[in-house]
Amino acid sequence: MDTEIAAIKQVIATVERSQQNELPDEFVSLFRADAIWTTGHGKRLTGRDEISAFTHKVLPGAMRDSTCAYEVVDILFIRPDVAAVKARARYLTLDGQQIGNEGTPLYVMSKENGEWKLVACQNTEVLDFEST
Repeated sequence: MDTEIAAIKQVIATVERSQQNELPDEFVSLFRADAIWTTGHGKRLTGRDEISAFTHKVLPGAMRDSTCAYEVVDILFIRPDVAAVKARARYLTLDGQQIGNEGTPLYVMSKENGEWKLVACQNTEVLDFEST
């Protein structure tokens, strides 16, 4: 399982790198063709083509004044070739100060032809209900 965990963590590292460097094609390549993704603002995207169109629209220029950091916090293997991956997402100023709330994405991934792919993803903003 150590090899699979390392491969899954590499996918999340590629999510981070593709966002930091505004590489929409690299980001989209991580998804299975029939993937579904709900963005942090609740937009549902179905299939790699729709994910690609959205990503090519919003990613270029998004990191001009900021960056992002992702950390895998939990991996649950549903089967040896299917995993639910919980991550911590933070958006930061270029000098490392957090912007807004953290995100807590959930990525369901499957191993397809030897590669881990994003299949069903949900980005969620973490709201601090104690201060409201």
